[in-house]
Amino acid sequence: MELFTDRHASKIRGILSCFDRVVLTGTIPGICYADGMSAYLRSNGIRIFDYAKWAEPLRNEIRANALKLAKENNLEIEYIRKSRNFRKEARIKKIIEQRGDHPGLVHIFSALEPCFSYKPWHNKKTGKTSLTYDSGKCIHYYFYFILPELGLCFLRVPTWAPFRLQFYYNGHNELAATLNKKEIGYQMLDNSFLEVNDFEQAQKFADKAHADQLNKIFDEAARQYCPVVRHFPQGCYWSLMQVEYATDIIFRRQSDLAPIYKELVRTSIHSVKPENIATFLGRKLTGNYQGEMGNNFQTRIEGTRLKHSMDKVGIKMYDKHGIILRIEITVNDVSFFKHHRRVDHRNGTWEMKLAPVKKSIYSLPALIKLMKDSNRRYLEFISAIDDPTSAIKDLEKISKRTKENDRSYRGFNLFHGDDLDLFETIFRGEFNISGFRNLYLRKLMPEKSANQISRMLKRLRKHGLIKKIGRTYKYYLTALGRRIISTALKLREMFIIPSLRGTMAAG
Repeated sequence: MELFTDRHASKIRGILSCFDRVVLTGTIPGICYADGMSAYLRSNGIRIFDYAKWAEPLRNEIRANALKLAKENNLEIEYIRKSRNFRKEARIKKIIEQRGDHPGLVHIFSALEPCFSYKPWHNKKTGKTSLTYDSGKCIHYYFYFILPELGLCFLRVPTWAPFRLQFYYNGHNELAATLNKKEIGYQMLDNSFLEVNDFEQAQKFADKAHADQLNKIFDEAARQYCPVVRHFPQGCYWSLMQVEYATDIIFRRQSDLAPIYKELVRTSIHSVKPENIATFLGRKLTGNYQGEMGNNFQTRIEGTRLKHSMDKVGIKMYDKHGIILRIEITVNDVSFFKHHRRVDHRNGTWEMKLAPVKKSIYSLPALIKLMKDSNRRYLEFISAIDDPTSAIKDLEKISKRTKENDRSYRGFNLFHGDDLDLFETIFRGEFNISGFRNLYLRKLMPEKSANQISRMLKRLRKHGLIKKIGRTYKYYLTALGRRIISTALKLREMFIIPSLRGTMAAG
Protein backbone atom coordinates (compact mmCIF):
# COMPACT_ATOMS: atom_id res chain seq x y z
CA MET A 1 0.00 0.00 0.00
CA GLU A 2 1.23 3.49 -0.85
CA LEU A 3 1.38 5.39 2.42
CA PHE A 4 -0.21 8.80 2.85
CA THR A 5 3.25 10.24 3.52
CA ASP A 6 4.62 8.84 0.25
CA ARG A 7 1.66 10.08 -1.76
CA HIS A 8 2.08 13.63 -0.49
CA ALA A 9 5.88 13.57 -0.12
CA SER A 10 6.37 16.73 -2.20
CA LYS A 11 4.14 18.68 0.21
CA ILE A 12 5.77 17.34 3.39
CA ARG A 13 8.76 18.98 5.07
CA GLY A 14 9.47 16.12 7.43
CA ILE A 15 8.09 13.41 9.73
CA LEU A 16 9.01 13.02 13.39
CA SER A 17 7.73 10.66 16.10
CA CYS A 18 8.51 11.07 19.80
CA PHE A 19 7.01 11.18 23.27
CA ASP A 20 4.86 14.19 24.00
CA ARG A 21 3.34 14.53 27.47
CA VAL A 22 4.81 12.14 30.08
CA VAL A 23 3.48 12.11 33.65
CA LEU A 24 5.03 9.92 36.35
CA THR A 25 4.07 9.07 39.91
CA GLY A 26 6.79 8.98 42.55
CA THR A 27 6.14 6.86 45.63
CA ILE A 28 8.25 5.98 48.65
CA PRO A 29 8.18 2.14 48.58
CA GLY A 30 8.11 1.52 52.33
CA ILE A 31 5.17 3.80 53.11
CA CYS A 32 3.13 4.01 49.88
CA TYR A 33 0.57 1.43 51.08
CA ALA A 34 -1.31 1.11 54.37
CA ASP A 35 0.34 -2.08 55.67
CA GLY A 36 3.77 -0.73 54.78
CA MET A 37 3.18 2.52 56.65
CA SER A 38 1.84 0.57 59.64
CA ALA A 39 4.97 -1.60 59.65
CA TYR A 40 7.19 1.49 59.36
CA LEU A 41 5.57 3.14 62.39
CA ARG A 42 5.81 -0.02 64.48
CA SER A 43 9.46 -0.59 63.58
CA ASN A 44 10.26 2.97 64.70
CA GLY A 45 8.37 2.67 67.97
CA ILE A 46 5.54 5.01 66.91
CA ARG A 47 1.96 4.28 67.93
CA ILE A 48 -0.49 3.81 65.04
CA PHE A 49 -2.78 6.46 66.52
CA ASP A 50 0.17 8.89 66.47
CA TYR A 51 0.35 8.73 62.68
CA ALA A 52 -0.86 12.33 62.27
CA LYS A 53 1.52 13.53 64.99
CA TRP A 54 4.40 11.83 63.16
CA ALA A 55 3.41 13.37 59.79
CA GLU A 56 3.08 17.00 60.97
CA PRO A 57 6.85 17.79 61.26
CA LEU A 58 7.38 16.39 57.75
CA ARG A 59 4.61 18.64 56.44
CA ASN A 60 6.28 21.63 58.06
CA GLU A 61 9.61 20.62 56.53
CA ILE A 62 8.11 20.69 53.02
CA ARG A 63 6.52 24.10 53.66
CA ALA A 64 9.76 25.54 55.02
CA ASN A 65 11.68 24.23 52.03
CA ALA A 66 9.19 25.81 49.58
CA LEU A 67 9.53 29.19 51.33
CA LYS A 68 13.32 28.89 51.31
CA LEU A 69 13.45 28.11 47.58
CA ALA A 70 11.07 30.98 46.79
CA LYS A 71 13.26 33.41 48.73
CA GLU A 72 16.49 32.19 47.12
CA ASN A 73 15.00 32.64 43.62
CA ASN A 74 13.21 35.94 44.31
CA LEU A 75 9.80 34.34 43.82
CA GLU A 76 6.47 34.58 45.58
CA ILE A 77 4.45 31.41 46.06
CA GLU A 78 1.20 31.95 44.14
CA TYR A 79 -1.83 30.45 45.87
CA ILE A 80 -4.55 29.13 43.52
CA ARG A 81 -8.01 29.43 45.02
CA LYS A 82 -9.98 27.84 42.16
CA SER A 83 -7.84 25.24 40.41
CA ARG A 84 -10.45 24.33 37.80
CA ASN A 85 -10.57 27.82 36.35
CA PHE A 86 -6.84 28.50 36.52
CA ARG A 87 -4.49 27.59 33.66
CA LYS A 88 -1.03 27.07 35.12
CA GLU A 89 0.54 26.55 31.68
CA ALA A 90 -0.65 29.96 30.45
CA ARG A 91 0.73 31.66 33.57
CA ILE A 92 4.09 29.88 33.22
CA LYS A 93 4.30 30.81 29.55
CA LYS A 94 4.01 34.52 30.41
CA ILE A 95 6.63 34.21 33.13
CA ILE A 96 9.08 32.49 30.78
CA GLU A 97 8.56 35.20 28.17
CA GLN A 98 9.77 37.70 30.78
CA ARG A 99 12.55 35.70 32.50
CA GLY A 100 13.80 33.73 29.51
CA ASP A 101 14.16 29.98 29.10
CA HIS A 102 17.44 29.49 30.99
CA PRO A 103 17.61 26.56 33.46
CA GLY A 104 16.39 27.03 37.02
CA LEU A 105 13.27 27.40 39.14
CA VAL A 106 10.58 29.30 37.22
CA HIS A 107 7.64 29.57 39.61
CA ILE A 108 5.86 27.96 42.56
CA PHE A 109 2.10 27.47 42.87
CA SER A 110 0.25 26.23 45.92
CA ALA A 111 -3.27 24.86 46.08
CA LEU A 112 -5.55 22.98 48.47
CA GLU A 113 -6.33 19.75 46.66
CA PRO A 114 -7.46 16.18 47.40
CA CYS A 115 -4.74 13.85 48.62
CA PHE A 116 -4.27 10.18 49.35
CA SER A 117 -3.71 9.36 53.04
CA TYR A 118 -4.32 6.92 55.90
CA LYS A 119 -6.25 6.82 59.14
CA PRO A 120 -5.88 4.60 62.25
CA TRP A 121 -8.33 1.75 62.55
CA HIS A 122 -8.82 -0.78 65.34
CA ASN A 123 -10.19 -4.19 64.42
CA LYS A 124 -12.30 -5.38 67.35
CA LYS A 125 -12.40 -8.95 66.07
CA THR A 126 -8.64 -9.40 65.88
CA GLY A 127 -7.73 -6.81 68.49
CA LYS A 128 -5.13 -5.33 66.13
CA THR A 129 -4.65 -1.66 65.26
CA SER A 130 -3.38 -0.61 61.86
CA LEU A 131 -3.70 2.08 59.24
CA THR A 132 -6.31 1.99 56.49
CA TYR A 133 -6.76 4.07 53.36
CA ASP A 134 -8.31 7.50 53.63
CA SER A 135 -8.74 10.61 51.53
CA GLY A 136 -8.69 14.26 52.43
CA LYS A 137 -7.22 17.57 51.35
CA CYS A 138 -3.84 19.13 51.88
CA ILE A 139 -1.68 21.89 50.43
CA HIS A 140 0.14 20.88 47.26
CA TYR A 141 3.12 22.74 45.81
CA TYR A 142 3.73 22.89 42.07
CA PHE A 143 7.40 23.57 41.36
CA TYR A 144 7.92 24.60 37.73
CA PHE A 145 11.55 24.50 36.61
CA ILE A 146 13.65 24.21 33.47
CA LEU A 147 16.23 21.43 33.24
CA PRO A 148 19.04 21.33 30.65
CA GLU A 149 18.13 17.70 29.81
CA LEU A 150 14.31 17.93 29.72
CA GLY A 151 13.31 21.55 29.30
CA LEU A 152 10.25 22.78 31.22
CA CYS A 153 9.04 20.35 33.90
CA PHE A 154 7.00 20.45 37.07
CA LEU A 155 6.92 18.44 40.28
CA ARG A 156 3.70 18.29 42.31
CA VAL A 157 4.45 17.81 46.00
CA PRO A 158 1.73 17.08 48.58
CA THR A 159 2.43 18.17 52.14
CA TRP A 160 0.90 15.10 53.77
CA ALA A 161 2.12 11.51 54.05
CA PRO A 162 2.62 9.26 52.14
CA PHE A 163 3.88 12.13 49.88
CA ARG A 164 2.85 10.74 46.48
CA LEU A 165 4.71 12.92 43.95
CA GLN A 166 3.86 13.73 40.36
CA PHE A 167 6.51 14.63 37.77
CA TYR A 168 5.77 16.04 34.31
CA TYR A 169 7.99 16.57 31.29
CA ASN A 170 7.44 16.77 27.52
CA GLY A 171 9.26 14.51 25.07
CA HIS A 172 9.45 17.27 22.45
CA ASN A 173 11.32 19.48 24.91
CA GLU A 174 13.61 16.58 25.79
CA LEU A 175 14.39 16.06 22.10
CA ALA A 176 15.00 19.81 21.66
CA ALA A 177 17.52 19.69 24.51
CA THR A 178 19.32 16.81 22.77
CA LEU A 179 19.37 18.69 19.46
CA ASN A 180 20.87 21.71 21.25
CA LYS A 181 23.59 19.50 22.69
CA LYS A 182 24.32 17.96 19.28
CA GLU A 183 24.21 21.41 17.61
CA ILE A 184 21.44 20.44 15.18
CA GLY A 185 19.28 23.40 14.19
CA TYR A 186 15.49 23.35 14.54
CA GLN A 187 12.44 25.58 14.86
CA MET A 188 9.70 24.93 17.45
CA LEU A 189 6.23 26.30 18.12
CA ASP A 190 4.85 25.28 21.52
CA ASN A 191 5.48 21.53 21.83
CA SER A 192 6.00 20.77 18.15
CA PHE A 193 8.78 21.03 15.60
CA LEU A 194 8.17 23.08 12.47
CA GLU A 195 11.61 22.40 11.04
CA VAL A 196 14.66 20.25 11.85
CA ASN A 197 17.90 20.47 9.90
CA ASP A 198 18.34 16.69 10.11
CA PHE A 199 15.04 14.82 10.60
CA GLU A 200 16.68 11.41 10.26
CA GLN A 201 19.19 12.06 13.03
CA ALA A 202 16.50 13.64 15.23
CA GLN A 203 14.39 10.48 14.86
CA LYS A 204 17.32 8.34 15.99
CA PHE A 205 17.64 10.45 19.14
CA ALA A 206 13.87 10.23 19.76
CA ASP A 207 13.93 6.43 19.45
CA LYS A 208 16.19 6.13 22.50
CA ALA A 209 14.90 6.30 26.06
CA HIS A 210 17.62 6.58 28.70
CA ALA A 211 15.67 5.26 31.70
CA ASP A 212 18.68 5.25 34.08
CA GLN A 213 19.46 8.88 33.32
CA LEU A 214 15.80 9.87 33.72
CA ASN A 215 15.60 8.06 37.04
CA LYS A 216 18.55 10.10 38.36
CA ILE A 217 16.95 13.35 37.19
CA PHE A 218 13.64 12.53 38.89
CA ASP A 219 15.39 11.49 42.12
CA GLU A 220 17.38 14.72 42.21
CA ALA A 221 14.22 16.80 41.71
CA ALA A 222 12.49 14.89 44.51
CA ARG A 223 15.36 15.52 46.92
CA GLN A 224 15.42 19.22 46.03
CA TYR A 225 11.70 19.97 46.18
CA CYS A 226 10.44 17.29 48.59
CA PRO A 227 13.17 17.05 51.25
CA VAL A 228 11.32 14.45 53.34
CA VAL A 229 12.40 11.70 50.90
CA ARG A 230 15.86 11.99 52.45
CA HIS A 231 14.43 10.35 55.59
CA PHE A 232 13.75 7.14 53.63
CA PRO A 233 16.87 5.34 52.31
CA GLN A 234 14.93 3.53 49.61
CA GLY A 235 14.19 6.82 47.84
CA CYS A 236 11.38 7.09 45.28
CA TYR A 237 9.97 4.55 42.86
CA TRP A 238 8.86 6.17 39.61
CA SER A 239 5.96 4.67 37.67
CA LEU A 240 4.25 5.78 34.46
CA MET A 241 0.91 7.48 35.02
CA GLN A 242 0.18 8.94 31.57
CA VAL A 243 2.19 8.74 28.36
CA GLU A 244 1.55 10.42 25.02
CA TYR A 245 3.38 9.57 21.82
CA ALA A 246 2.98 11.75 18.73
CA THR A 247 3.75 11.26 15.05
CA ASP A 248 3.97 14.67 13.37
CA ILE A 249 3.69 14.99 9.61
CA ILE A 250 4.97 18.51 9.00
CA PHE A 251 3.68 20.12 5.81
CA ARG A 252 5.41 22.91 3.94
CA ARG A 253 2.35 25.16 3.79
CA GLN A 254 -0.99 25.34 5.57
CA SER A 255 -2.69 25.46 2.18
CA ASP A 256 -1.24 22.00 1.43
CA LEU A 257 -2.64 20.36 4.56
CA ALA A 258 -6.06 22.06 4.86
CA PRO A 259 -7.96 20.30 2.00
CA ILE A 260 -6.35 16.93 2.72
CA TYR A 261 -7.13 17.08 6.43
CA LYS A 262 -10.74 18.13 5.83
CA GLU A 263 -11.38 15.09 3.65
CA LEU A 264 -9.56 12.71 6.02
CA VAL A 265 -11.61 13.81 9.02
CA ARG A 266 -14.93 13.75 7.18
CA THR A 267 -14.34 10.21 5.96
CA SER A 268 -12.77 8.83 9.15
CA ILE A 269 -15.70 9.94 11.32
CA HIS A 270 -17.93 7.49 9.47
CA SER A 271 -15.51 4.74 8.49
CA VAL A 272 -13.68 3.99 11.78
CA LYS A 273 -15.46 1.13 13.55
CA PRO A 274 -14.77 -0.49 16.95
CA GLU A 275 -12.78 -3.30 15.35
CA ASN A 276 -10.62 -0.71 13.57
CA ILE A 277 -9.87 1.03 16.87
CA ALA A 278 -8.81 -2.28 18.41
CA THR A 279 -6.55 -2.93 15.42
CA PHE A 280 -4.88 0.48 15.72
CA LEU A 281 -4.02 -0.34 19.32
CA GLY A 282 -2.77 -3.85 18.61
CA ARG A 283 -5.71 -5.60 20.25
CA LYS A 284 -8.23 -8.17 19.11
CA LEU A 285 -11.89 -7.29 19.66
CA THR A 286 -13.86 -10.28 20.97
CA GLY A 287 -17.45 -10.83 22.02
CA ASN A 288 -16.35 -10.85 25.67
CA TYR A 289 -15.11 -7.28 25.56
CA GLN A 290 -17.00 -5.17 28.12
CA GLY A 291 -15.08 -1.88 28.01
CA GLU A 292 -16.03 1.41 26.42
CA MET A 293 -15.13 2.34 22.85
CA GLY A 294 -16.05 5.25 20.66
CA ASN A 295 -15.24 8.10 18.31
CA ASN A 296 -15.33 11.74 19.29
CA PHE A 297 -15.12 14.73 16.97
CA GLN A 298 -14.42 18.07 18.58
CA THR A 299 -14.03 21.59 17.25
CA ARG A 300 -11.55 23.66 19.26
CA ILE A 301 -10.07 27.13 19.02
CA GLU A 302 -6.90 25.60 17.56
CA GLY A 303 -8.82 23.51 15.02
CA THR A 304 -10.65 20.19 14.92
CA ARG A 305 -9.75 16.86 16.51
CA LEU A 306 -10.93 13.31 15.90
CA LYS A 307 -10.36 10.89 18.77
CA HIS A 308 -10.92 7.13 18.99
CA SER A 309 -10.86 5.54 22.45
CA MET A 310 -10.69 2.07 23.95
CA ASP A 311 -10.64 1.73 27.74
CA LYS A 312 -7.89 4.00 29.07
CA VAL A 313 -6.20 4.44 25.70
CA GLY A 314 -7.05 6.87 22.94
CA ILE A 315 -5.63 7.67 19.54
CA LYS A 316 -6.42 10.95 17.86
CA MET A 317 -5.71 12.95 14.72
CA TYR A 318 -5.70 16.73 14.50
CA ASP A 319 -4.16 19.63 12.61
CA LYS A 320 -1.70 21.38 14.90
CA HIS A 321 -1.13 25.03 14.02
CA GLY A 322 -2.76 24.25 10.69
CA ILE A 323 0.52 22.95 9.28
CA ILE A 324 1.15 19.69 11.18
CA LEU A 325 -0.96 16.56 10.85
CA ARG A 326 -0.50 14.94 14.25
CA ILE A 327 -1.41 11.34 15.07
CA GLU A 328 -1.15 10.96 18.82
CA ILE A 329 -1.79 8.06 21.15
CA THR A 330 -2.50 8.70 24.85
CA VAL A 331 -2.16 5.88 27.39
CA ASN A 332 -3.45 6.27 30.94
CA ASP A 333 -2.58 2.68 31.87
CA VAL A 334 0.48 1.26 30.09
CA SER A 335 -0.44 -2.29 31.14
CA PHE A 336 -3.06 -2.08 28.37
CA PHE A 337 -0.23 -3.10 26.03
CA LYS A 338 1.44 -6.49 26.05
CA HIS A 339 4.92 -7.48 24.90
CA HIS A 340 7.38 -10.33 25.30
CA ARG A 341 9.36 -9.86 28.49
CA ARG A 342 10.82 -11.73 31.41
CA VAL A 343 8.19 -12.80 33.95
CA ASP A 344 9.43 -13.80 37.42
CA HIS A 345 7.39 -16.29 39.43
CA ARG A 346 7.04 -16.50 43.21
CA ASN A 347 8.79 -19.87 43.31
CA GLY A 348 11.98 -18.25 42.00
CA THR A 349 11.63 -19.39 38.37
CA TRP A 350 11.16 -17.12 35.37
CA GLU A 351 10.18 -17.33 31.73
CA MET A 352 9.95 -15.15 28.63
CA LYS A 353 6.32 -14.69 27.65
CA LEU A 354 3.72 -12.22 26.41
CA ALA A 355 2.72 -10.11 29.40
CA PRO A 356 1.34 -6.65 30.21
CA VAL A 357 3.83 -3.78 30.10
CA LYS A 358 5.11 -2.85 33.56
CA LYS A 359 4.43 0.67 34.84
CA SER A 360 8.10 1.26 35.65
CA ILE A 361 9.99 3.98 33.77
CA TYR A 362 12.20 1.17 32.48
CA SER A 363 9.29 0.27 30.19
CA LEU A 364 9.79 3.46 28.16
CA PRO A 365 11.97 1.77 25.48
CA ALA A 366 9.30 -0.89 24.90
CA LEU A 367 6.57 1.74 24.79
CA ILE A 368 8.35 3.62 22.01
CA LYS A 369 7.91 0.65 19.68
CA LEU A 370 4.39 -0.25 20.83
CA MET A 371 3.03 3.29 20.56
CA LYS A 372 4.84 4.05 17.30
CA ASP A 373 3.34 0.87 15.82
CA SER A 374 -0.15 2.05 16.83
CA ASN A 375 0.39 5.39 15.11
CA ARG A 376 1.72 3.58 12.04
CA ARG A 377 -1.38 1.37 11.80
CA TYR A 378 -3.55 4.48 12.00
CA LEU A 379 -1.45 6.09 9.27
CA GLU A 380 -1.96 3.00 7.10
CA PHE A 381 -5.71 3.25 7.65
CA ILE A 382 -5.96 6.89 6.60
CA SER A 383 -3.66 6.10 3.68
CA ALA A 384 -6.28 3.66 2.40
CA ILE A 385 -9.08 6.24 2.55
CA ASP A 386 -7.03 9.23 1.40
CA ASP A 387 -7.02 8.57 -2.35
CA PRO A 388 -9.49 6.00 -3.71
CA THR A 389 -8.79 6.57 -7.42
CA SER A 390 -6.36 3.67 -7.89
CA ALA A 391 -8.54 1.34 -5.83
CA ILE A 392 -11.58 2.18 -7.95
CA LYS A 393 -9.69 0.79 -10.95
CA ASP A 394 -8.95 -2.33 -8.93
CA LEU A 395 -12.67 -2.63 -8.15
CA GLU A 396 -13.40 -2.86 -11.85
CA LYS A 397 -10.67 -5.47 -12.22
CA ILE A 398 -11.91 -7.86 -9.52
CA SER A 399 -15.51 -7.65 -10.72
CA LYS A 400 -14.47 -9.57 -13.86
CA ARG A 401 -14.12 -13.33 -14.18
CA THR A 402 -10.69 -14.90 -13.94
CA LYS A 403 -9.58 -18.28 -15.32
CA GLU A 404 -7.06 -20.86 -14.19
CA ASN A 405 -6.55 -24.32 -15.70
CA ASP A 406 -9.69 -23.96 -17.81
CA ARG A 407 -11.74 -23.22 -14.71
CA SER A 408 -13.55 -19.91 -14.40
CA TYR A 409 -13.96 -17.94 -11.16
CA ARG A 410 -16.59 -15.25 -11.23
CA GLY A 411 -15.90 -11.73 -10.03
CA PHE A 412 -17.18 -9.99 -6.92
CA ASN A 413 -20.04 -7.62 -6.26
CA LEU A 414 -18.83 -5.62 -3.26
CA PHE A 415 -22.07 -3.70 -2.86
CA HIS A 416 -24.68 -6.44 -2.48
CA GLY A 417 -25.52 -9.91 -1.25
CA ASP A 418 -23.15 -12.68 -0.16
CA ASP A 419 -20.07 -10.90 -1.51
CA LEU A 420 -20.78 -7.81 0.59
CA ASP A 421 -21.34 -9.95 3.71
CA LEU A 422 -18.08 -11.78 3.03
CA PHE A 423 -16.04 -8.60 2.62
CA GLU A 424 -17.52 -6.97 5.73
CA THR A 425 -16.64 -10.13 7.68
CA ILE A 426 -13.01 -10.57 6.60
CA PHE A 427 -12.35 -6.83 7.04
CA ARG A 428 -12.97 -7.10 10.79
CA GLY A 429 -10.18 -5.58 12.87
CA GLU A 430 -9.13 -8.76 14.69
CA PHE A 431 -8.48 -10.55 11.38
CA ASN A 432 -6.00 -7.85 10.35
CA ILE A 433 -3.85 -8.87 13.31
CA SER A 434 -4.22 -12.65 13.57
CA GLY A 435 -5.69 -13.70 10.22
CA PHE A 436 -8.76 -15.87 9.70
CA ARG A 437 -9.73 -19.48 8.99
CA ASN A 438 -12.70 -21.22 7.44
CA LEU A 439 -13.91 -22.06 10.96
CA TYR A 440 -13.84 -18.40 12.06
CA LEU A 441 -15.89 -17.31 9.05
CA ARG A 442 -18.50 -20.04 9.63
CA LYS A 443 -19.14 -18.71 13.12
CA LEU A 444 -19.77 -15.24 11.72
CA MET A 445 -21.68 -16.48 8.67
CA PRO A 446 -23.66 -19.44 10.13
CA GLU A 447 -25.92 -19.65 7.08
CA LYS A 448 -22.94 -20.84 5.00
CA SER A 449 -21.54 -24.36 5.01
CA ALA A 450 -17.85 -25.24 5.21
CA ASN A 451 -17.79 -26.06 1.49
CA GLN A 452 -19.42 -22.77 0.56
CA ILE A 453 -16.88 -20.84 2.65
CA SER A 454 -14.06 -22.83 1.01
CA ARG A 455 -15.27 -21.86 -2.45
CA MET A 456 -15.43 -18.20 -1.39
CA LEU A 457 -11.86 -18.36 -0.09
CA LYS A 458 -10.76 -19.97 -3.35
CA ARG A 459 -12.27 -17.08 -5.36
CA LEU A 460 -10.61 -14.54 -3.07
CA ARG A 461 -7.22 -16.19 -3.58
CA LYS A 462 -7.58 -16.37 -7.36
CA HIS A 463 -8.38 -12.65 -7.50
CA GLY A 464 -5.34 -11.87 -5.33
CA LEU A 465 -7.33 -10.51 -2.39
CA ILE A 466 -6.11 -12.93 0.27
CA LYS A 467 -3.03 -15.07 0.78
CA LYS A 468 -2.45 -18.31 2.63
CA ILE A 469 0.25 -18.48 5.30
CA GLY A 470 2.73 -21.32 4.79
CA ARG A 471 1.28 -24.77 5.39
CA THR A 472 -1.43 -23.50 7.70
CA TYR A 473 -5.12 -22.95 7.01
CA LYS A 474 -4.88 -19.29 7.99
CA TYR A 475 -5.46 -16.44 5.57
CA TYR A 476 -4.63 -12.72 5.53
CA LEU A 477 -5.81 -9.89 3.33
CA THR A 478 -3.23 -8.77 0.79
CA ALA A 479 -2.39 -5.09 0.37
CA LEU A 480 -4.64 -5.14 -2.70
CA GLY A 481 -7.43 -6.72 -0.69
CA ARG A 482 -7.22 -4.17 2.10
CA ARG A 483 -7.21 -1.28 -0.35
CA ILE A 484 -10.16 -2.56 -2.39
CA ILE A 485 -12.37 -3.48 0.55
CA SER A 486 -11.67 -0.21 2.33
CA THR A 487 -12.56 1.75 -0.78
CA ALA A 488 -15.66 -0.31 -1.55
CA LEU A 489 -17.09 0.04 1.95
CA LYS A 490 -16.26 3.74 1.94
CA LEU A 491 -18.02 4.29 -1.39
CA ARG A 492 -21.06 2.33 -0.24
CA GLU A 493 -21.42 4.06 3.13
CA MET A 494 -20.33 7.57 2.19
CA PHE A 495 -21.75 8.00 -1.31
CA ILE A 496 -24.01 5.26 -2.67
CA ILE A 497 -26.38 4.85 0.30
CA PRO A 498 -26.73 8.63 0.97
CA SER A 499 -27.37 9.22 -2.75
CA LEU A 500 -30.06 6.54 -2.90
CA ARG A 501 -31.71 7.94 0.22
CA GLY A 502 -31.78 11.36 -1.39
CA THR A 503 -33.32 9.92 -4.56
CA MET A 504 -36.01 8.07 -2.66
CA ALA A 505 -36.83 11.13 -0.55
CA ALA A 506 -37.19 13.25 -3.69
CA GLY A 507 -39.49 10.65 -5.24
